[in-house]
Amino acid sequence: MARPIWNGTISFGLLNVPVQLHSGERSVDLHFRMLDSRDKSPVRYERVNSETGEEVPWKEIVKGFEYSKGSYVVIDEEEIRKAAPESTESVEIEAFCNRDEIDPMYFEKPYYLVPTKKAEKGYVLLREVLAKTNKIGIARVVIRTRQYLAALSPRGDALMVDLMRFPQEIVQPEEFDLPKGNSKSYRVTPQELSMATQLIESMTKKWQPDDYKDEFRAQLRKIIDEQVARQKGKKVREPKEAEAEPAEATTNVVDFMELLKRSLEKDGKKAGGRSTARKSARKAPTRERRSRRATGRKAAS
Repeated sequence: MARPIWNGTISFGLLNVPVQLHSGERSVDLHFRMLDSRDKSPVRYERVNSETGEEVPWKEIVKGFEYSKGSYVVIDEEEIRKAAPESTESVEIEAFCNRDEIDPMYFEKPYYLVPTKKAEKGYVLLREVLAKTNKIGIARVVIRTRQYLAALSPRGDALMVDLMRFPQEIVQPEEFDLPKGNSKSYRVTPQELSMATQLIESMTKKWQPDDYKDEFRAQLRKIIDEQVARQKGKKVREPKEAEAEPAEATTNVVDFMELLKRSLEKDGKKAGGRSTARKSARKAPTRERRSRRATGRKAAS
């Protein structure tokens, strides 16, 4: 198991549970380096003075805040340390609430809380009571000199901490020019609403995370592997080109009814492909018998 990011305790009331913090996400990004195209040498980042063009040594670099365009105020390290929250090494639960009361926009990053040895009882007690009451704990936690708002919740056998955004970090919808009013204000017809509802219902299925793959990363990984194989002198199978479906243009003048009908038909073909094949298989002999009867009548006449 990976090394913990943080060691501390969960505390609420008088209960303290020693735990370790482990990341609940894994980076799968493909990282690129800047190279000199002439000899494939990595290009380094340099600390350069924007006025003189000369490199600046680390000892001469300070932190400054730009309070207006081109104007800075310098903040020294001592002042930053004074402002930093005290490291308490504790997930301090301040309140409990229902999870569905919190907008998903507030959740930022998941972590697992793993109990230390001989701390399992308190861990299980908190996990089970949260699951039974369908509550989550709202806490504050300091990680690497920064204080975070956090939500503590049960996930199966685990207790998880989701780091949260503070309200001032959320952009409010009022800042954008959004269409106000109901559907009638934009001449959305009852038929369009009805067909859109049908389309949503036809596409509704149980959430299965494994159904969704990062296709861009997979394609990029394939390209990288092919390039590496070519560089090593190996033969590479050329991938077959997939036929691209024409993109649908959607604007305010699009016939929504037509798009909804086509969407329903397309979804119906995917879902009912087998049943349609079975029906046509049953109908084929019937049509054959009808043609024989018609031939017989013509011969008789």
